[in-house]
Amino acid sequence: MNKPTHPPVTEPTHPPATEPTHPPATEPTPANSPLATAPVETPGHDLLKGKKVVVTAAAGTGIGFASARRALLEGADVLVSDWHERRLGETREKLAAEFSGQVVESLACDVSSTEQVNALISGAAEKLGQIDVLINNAGLGGETPLVDMTDEEWDRVLDITLNGTFRATRAALRYFKGAAHNGVLVNNASVLGWRAQHSQAHYAAAKAGVMALTRCSAIEAAEYGVRINAVAPSIARHAFLAKVTSEELLDALASQEAFGRAAEVWEIAATIAMLASDYTTYLTGEVVSISSQRA
Repeated sequence: MNKPTHPPVTEPTHPPATEPTHPPATEPTPANSPLATAPVETPGHDLLKGKKVVVTAAAGTGIGFASARRALLEGADVLVSDWHERRLGETREKLAAEFSGQVVESLACDVSSTEQVNALISGAAEKLGQIDVLINNAGLGGETPLVDMTDEEWDRVLDITLNGTFRATRAALRYFKGAAHNGVLVNNASVLGWRAQHSQAHYAAAKAGVMALTRCSAIEAAEYGVRINAVAPSIARHAFLAKVTSEELLDALASQEAFGRAAEVWEIAATIAMLASDYTTYLTGEVVSISSQRA
């Protein structure tokens, strides 16, 4: 497979690169608040038992990997996908070792390619037997003031983050249109689809587009027995994010959350699993803010 000319950066979904120049909008939560300490990860409860789940941009340490792992914890068989073939292989091996009694497959895919996205859906259906859930996690971040932004920067972020979600949604709906079973799509949006943040115009526009795509596609998808919802995380800390963002900035952003801390990636993934499960059968076209109510 040819390497993409502009490989998508799938983690983190909205990495801030510069220190904020203005004070936090809210007072930090006291450090001694019981909610300031992240809880132990909730064990699985078979929410997705027997389901076949596909996750895009799942290689690494972020929300995609956490979503794939959570789906396995909840009893699903999983196919992980990513453009980076080496990391994808390592991810599949790691998950397969932890969940030896379940199916863990992988397929490389660059979501900027319609051909590869179509091949992902058809290949996943073949490898897993069918698809019940698609988690659209692929996204590209960046930090550039609008006056300095090039057309290429704008187009690249929109193409991976919004158009990639569109391509995968379209391919999945074409699959479900001819399938004898229902399905679920969960998109990874961002609170920046609602909030304003300096130097994030391209990313915020893309994520706002993902929200609108979620709402509109959900209306069409009902005809095929498919529910489509999205999550909108604020800040979730993980190893890759720590490599590209200063601890000082991460601490400053986390302090503005109602709990006085960032989310753990498993907390985002657990919400995604709930939306993919039969506990939300009358929920579609919704965007769930995972941001301590600071949408």
